[in-house]
Amino acid sequence: MADAPLAIGIDIGGTKVAGGVVDAAGRVLARTRRDTPHRSTSPRVVEDTIVSVVEELLAGTDRAILAVGIGAAGFVAADRATVVFAPHLSWRNEPLRESLGSRVALPIFVDNDANAAVWAEHRFGAGRGETHLVMVNLGTGIGGGVVLDGRVIRGRYGIAGEFGHMQVVPDGIRCECGNRGCWEQYASGNALVREAQALMSAGSPVVSDLFDRVGGRPEDLTGPLVTEAARDGDPLARELLSEIGRWLGIGIADLAAALDPGTFVIGGGVSAAGDLLLGPAREAFRRQLTGRGYRPEAAIVAAELGNEAGLVGAADLARTDALAG
Repeated sequence: MADAPLAIGIDIGGTKVAGGVVDAAGRVLARTRRDTPHRSTSPRVVEDTIVSVVEELLAGTDRAILAVGIGAAGFVAADRATVVFAPHLSWRNEPLRESLGSRVALPIFVDNDANAAVWAEHRFGAGRGETHLVMVNLGTGIGGGVVLDGRVIRGRYGIAGEFGHMQVVPDGIRCECGNRGCWEQYASGNALVREAQALMSAGSPVVSDLFDRVGGRPEDLTGPLVTEAARDGDPLARELLSEIGRWLGIGIADLAAALDPGTFVIGGGVSAAGDLLLGPAREAFRRQLTGRGYRPEAAIVAAELGNEAGLVGAADLARTDALAG
């Protein structure tokens, strides 16, 4: 394993490009990061940043690098070369692999960041040994990825795993995607903060602890602050996380009906709440599961690799595909 080829993984978000040199055991041997202008209008700015990260990582190792894997937050075409749409960047049908290929003398593989994360958890994290794995990432919205029979399932057009836009409430809350009642409007970091802010704006006395934590400024409230309050025992924060968990369990039961995995891995920032979130999710899942009481029940577990799952998975996918030829 020590002599197995290394790969570089790049994780691209709306405001940062993080990179690392990753070995075949999923260990990150070197790391670097660059900030990018928020919602930059120029694809070239982000591409320049990626190239800068790759060059720094290459200069910092004396071992051979086999390939570069890129995990991008957006729709990546099935060719694993083109970013069809990235909501937080200016990429629209951007031929990313071609653009970078002329500047980086290594094989390049592009993937959705959630696909990279689920692969990392499958290979090295909470999903080790599980052949049928679904990952649900709870952040600002909800993303996800699927591994079935040990393969990432990307879909015919490369856009599988957009779980957050399953409709769970007909004519429900309007979503940024344009539809109503999407799952991420009820089980995400945005949903958690929105519900707390609504109570704060209404002047409810039950949110006094949260008011104190943000100095009376509801607009400064964040998901991590709600989670911190819940851990400190605040009843309202615990209730809000429990409600998010309930919706999480309902959506997971729908995914179980469609995909029948052995394990659901829950990642993303909101998952830091641990059993304050996952306990209610498991309960709702059991109540909602089709055929409950007469079928095996998937495990629901917390992700293990945290913020590095994207770059670790991107690197390992690139290494795997480069070796496959």
